[in-house]
Amino acid sequence: MPSIRTACVAAALVPAAALAGEVPVWFGTYTNAKTGSEGIYVARFNTETGALAPPVLAGVATNPSFLAFHPRLPMLYAVSEVAGAGGKPGGAVEAFAIDEMSGRIVSRGAESTGGAGPCAVTVDPLGKVVLAASYGGGSVACLGLTDDGRLTSLVSGAGASGFLQHSWHRRDETGIDPKRQDKPHAHSVDVVGDSHHVVVCDLGLDTVFVHRFDPERAVLVPSQSAKLTPGAGPRHFALHPDRERCWCVNELDLTVTGLRLDGRHGVAVEGTCSTLPPDVTDRSGFSSAEIAVHPNGRFVYASNRGHDSIAMFRVVDDTTALEFLGAEPTRARTPRHFAIAPGGRFLLVGGQASNTVTVFAIDETTGRLTFTGTSIDVPSPVCIAFRP
Repeated sequence: MPSIRTACVAAALVPAAALAGEVPVWFGTYTNAKTGSEGIYVARFNTETGALAPPVLAGVATNPSFLAFHPRLPMLYAVSEVAGAGGKPGGAVEAFAIDEMSGRIVSRGAESTGGAGPCAVTVDPLGKVVLAASYGGGSVACLGLTDDGRLTSLVSGAGASGFLQHSWHRRDETGIDPKRQDKPHAHSVDVVGDSHHVVVCDLGLDTVFVHRFDPERAVLVPSQSAKLTPGAGPRHFALHPDRERCWCVNELDLTVTGLRLDGRHGVAVEGTCSTLPPDVTDRSGFSSAEIAVHPNGRFVYASNRGHDSIAMFRVVDDTTALEFLGAEPTRARTPRHFAIAPGGRFLLVGGQASNTVTVFAIDETTGRLTFTGTSIDVPSPVCIAFRP
């Protein structure tokens, strides 16, 4: 795909207040010669009509595969999904100041995550810390934030540290999949409970961890964990609005597992269901990727790569059980990520291999998706993020 840098020079993001229902939507990407991507892109999305404008380059960055926003300040945080950054071991998280009039972003510095290949990032609700999960390193990082939203370095020490390494329970333990489960692979990080705990899905260990973090000191402490079915490969996590029920999508066996957080911030494993229709028997080359709960709490969605679809589920009453509603074709290849737009009326899907983002209308009564006909070019979209 050719670069769209020229478009960025000429275009500016119209402020959200300029047109009714318009909000910015941001795209994290993989940057290399093949994709033509140069960093983070931004576009205008209308939450009332589903219209999506062509993207512009917001700022240059290296493999900014996942994005998160500060809860109060105009700051964006992106992982740099690389093996090493800035002469330090591991990848990095980079902070960007957002120009809310133009949509451009300006770097405010980066800090090492201590682990290679950081693939997920989040900010705690108070805006005190940024947390990142590193797939290559199988670790979690907690980075402090200054009052103006800049990052501080990892805290290290014998008693308390901002770096937490996952490991096997036994030295001789291995996963079922020798290629993907040869070692720990932390794949997501989400704040839960009283905002002092994070859930981390580790694909390599088939484990969902709950770690405690101290936002004042920016340190992590391992807490509890739950083992999933061997070979499941837990990847991403989604929390119900009641903040008790939750689900994780399992990349390797293409399932969704229901979980429940208890008052002690432990996690209990409940039922599991497939993300594919029962008549799909050949799953060669398929894998699940993203999961999200609709804001009304009644529906759950998960993406299937290879099958290139979004699985639609209805939440059964007040349980974590899911009723499979079908799998809607994404009209895009390799749906690594998707996001529900503010207001809950539309769902945007990023086709990493097709270099496109497609838009679907959500029926808030039935939960089913309908393609709106809108598809725009975005180079190698890996993350779609709306600012809270």
